[in-house]
Amino acid sequence: MTVGAFLEPFVVVTLLFGGAWFNRNKEYNFWEGTQGWGGHKRRDDVEIKRSSSEVLSPRSPTWSPGSSSPTLSADDESVWSLTSRRRKIQFFGYKRIVTTPNTLVFKDRFLSRVLQKFPFLIEAWYWALIYWVYQLGRAFTAITIVQGTVHVARKHALQVIHLEQRLGIFWEVSFQQWFLKHPFLLHWINRIYSFIHIPGTIFFLVALFYLTTSRRRQAMTRKVRNDFVSAGPALYEARRRTMAMCNLIAFVVFTLWPCMPPRLLSDPTYNGADAAEAKSFGFVDTVHSSAGESSVWTTNKFCNQYAAMPSLHFGYSLLIGLTVATIPINGVRPNSWKRAGITILGLSYPALIFTAIVATANHFILDAVAGAIVCGVAWSANGLLLNLCVLEDYFLWIIRIHKPVNYTDPETAVEPDYHSVLLSEEV
Repeated sequence: MTVGAFLEPFVVVTLLFGGAWFNRNKEYNFWEGTQGWGGHKRRDDVEIKRSSSEVLSPRSPTWSPGSSSPTLSADDESVWSLTSRRRKIQFFGYKRIVTTPNTLVFKDRFLSRVLQKFPFLIEAWYWALIYWVYQLGRAFTAITIVQGTVHVARKHALQVIHLEQRLGIFWEVSFQQWFLKHPFLLHWINRIYSFIHIPGTIFFLVALFYLTTSRRRQAMTRKVRNDFVSAGPALYEARRRTMAMCNLIAFVVFTLWPCMPPRLLSDPTYNGADAAEAKSFGFVDTVHSSAGESSVWTTNKFCNQYAAMPSLHFGYSLLIGLTVATIPINGVRPNSWKRAGITILGLSYPALIFTAIVATANHFILDAVAGAIVCGVAWSANGLLLNLCVLEDYFLWIIRIHKPVNYTDPETAVEPDYHSVLLSEEV
C-alpha cells in the first residue's frame, strides 16, 4: 500500500504531463510567442500591440439616432474586439448573448505562451478541477456521515436487491461465486477494478485530444497528409464536458440517496433488525481484503463508501466505449468489417468494467444501469456547462492569462482566423 500510495498518483501525473508533451504544438514558436499554428503572423498581431491605455480603456460606443444598438466607428470596433468578446448563455430555450473580457490582450505573456505551446495543460487543469471538486464533495459527505446514514444506505441496498429480484436480474451472488472459484481471474479482475478506471480515463483523454485536435492542427499546417479521424476538437470537448456532467449528476444522486455496495452488506459487526438478510447473501469484499488489490483512490478515509448508486466506473467506461465505437474514421464505411471491429473493441471496455464492478461486489447491476442513464443524460445535456465560459473569461482576465481558442463556441471565437474551421466542426 505504501508503494501504491506513491506509484498510483505518479502514474496519473505522468499521464497528464506526458499527454501535454505528446500533444504539444510543434508549429508554435514559444520564444516569439506571436505566431499562429502555421508559423505565420496573425492579422490581429499588429492590433494587439497597441498601447495598453488604448486597448484596456477603449472609447465608449456612440449611439445613432433611432438605433437600438451602439454604432462603432472602424477604430472603435477594432479596439472593442480586442477588449471584449461575446458569449452565449443558453439553457432550456433561453438564450442571451453577453459581453465578457477578451483575454487575447494577454496572449504574449509567459503563461499564455506556455498554454499555446502545451494546450493539453488546459485539459489537465480541467480534469484536476473536475476530479477534485468531485472528490472534495465525496470527502465532505464521507466525514459528515453519521450512523443513521449507514443504516439508510444499507436499507437502500436491500431495496435495490428486492427490485432486482422482482425484475429477475439478481445475479450478483452467483456471478461473484463463479469468480471466487477461479482465483487467477479474480486476481486480475480486482486489478482492473482498482487500477484501470482513473488511468484508463486519462489515457482516453490524451488519445482523443491527439486524434481530434493535435492531428487536426498538424493537418492545417500540412504536416499530416490525411487525418485518421474526421472528427474535430468539438467532439473532444463535448466528451470532456460529459464527464464533468456525469460527476455533477452522480454527486447529487449519492448525496440524496446513499447506497451501500454489496460487499459491505456482509459486515460481521452489524446486528440490526435486517442483519440476517443483509449477511445471508454472502457477498465477499475481494478488493479490500488482505489478498485483494486495493487502490489508494478507494481506501483513503475521505472516500465515501456509500456512493454505489450510480456507478461512475461503468458510466465513464460506457462514455469511452461509445466514443470509440462511433468515432468517424476516414476510409471506413459504416457497414464494413473494420467498422464492426472498432465497434466491438469500443464496447468491450464497458463490458470488462461491468464484469469487474459486479464480480468484486462493489456495485449492483442496477448501479451500472443508473450509471448508463447518467452517462446518457450527461451526453445530451453537456452543453449546459458552456454557460460557465462566462465565469472562465472573467477568471482568466483577473489572472491575466489567455487560453487558446475555444473550439466549441465558433460563433464567439476570439480569433477570427478560426471561424470558418470551427463552424465546420460537429459535436
